Amino acid sequence: MDISVVIPLLNEEESLNELHNWIVKVMQANHYTYEILFVDDGSTDNSWQVIEALSQKNKNVKGLKFQINFGKSQALNAAFKEANGDVVITMDADLQDNPEEIPELFNLIVKEDHDLISGWKKKRYDSKIRKNIPSKLFNAAARKTSGLKLHDFNCGLKAYKNEVIKNIDVYGEMHRYIPVLAKNAGFNKIGEKIVLHQARKYGTTKFGLDRFINGFLDLITISFLTKYGKQPMHLFGLLGTFMFAIGFIASLLIGVFKLIKLYNKEPTILITDNPWFYIAMVTMVIGSQLFLAGFLGELILRSKRDETRYTINKKINI
Repeated sequence: MDISVVIPLLNEEESLNELHNWIVKVMQANHYTYEILFVDDGSTDNSWQVIEALSQKNKNVKGLKFQINFGKSQALNAAFKEANGDVVITMDADLQDNPEEIPELFNLIVKEDHDLISGWKKKRYDSKIRKNIPSKLFNAAARKTSGLKLHDFNCGLKAYKNEVIKNIDVYGEMHRYIPVLAKNAGFNKIGEKIVLHQARKYGTTKFGLDRFINGFLDLITISFLTKYGKQPMHLFGLLGTFMFAIGFIASLLIGVFKLIKLYNKEPTILITDNPWFYIAMVTMVIGSQLFLAGFLGELILRSKRDETRYTINKKINI
């Protein structure tokens, strides 16, 4: 199979038929073998009924439905496990991504041997305050921390080799940083393509303040994982040892100065009345905790755990 088109969605019943027909038109015009995989992320409208109707008309339409809303990252992760195409294209369901971009994205993967191509919505039709400014901040921070020179990490329109999506784990709000996850997995042929961005035709944006905050928190997480994800002891162990050593030396000096004053019969106070003693003790405790955190992190990495992050309660053609 040439292409899997993965479309996560939440309450997009109005746009699904138009998007499906547009994708099919592009696929037929270019003679691609394909599948369209819709992932209903707990919609409360009739999105799933529309997907069921489309699957009855077109055997290439597949669907996954979450019991409740788990988030875009979980939707993508579930779809990646099921996608069979040599090239996997992801796009949003709101018609802001243009299916006419698919042939060029496909060629960049197949003919130019890229591992991943990220779309760049150079000209946007979103609200500047709600999406444009936050996106620019995200992208600048992501470029700085990851070393990837991409302009638009969060663009929903991306193309991947199948082996890329089979070797990354998308969780939390990490869909914004899939290129970074791919780089960390050893896929270095990552490029970008300027894509057409269209104004939303139906429904309302799902972007809110919580996604802005969560995005920055996930950026911190992925920055840490990039450097220390495989060896957390190198960070926590080093910091813990350093802080414990400072606290221990400070406590030792407090005791030595106490003994010197007693030897010289100079007036002195109880060690427990010295505020620096408690600062030293707290420093030692924090150092011990950091060291323990690094040790536990190493143990966790060595114990493989399967975690259920979402529940799929319905499938179509899978």
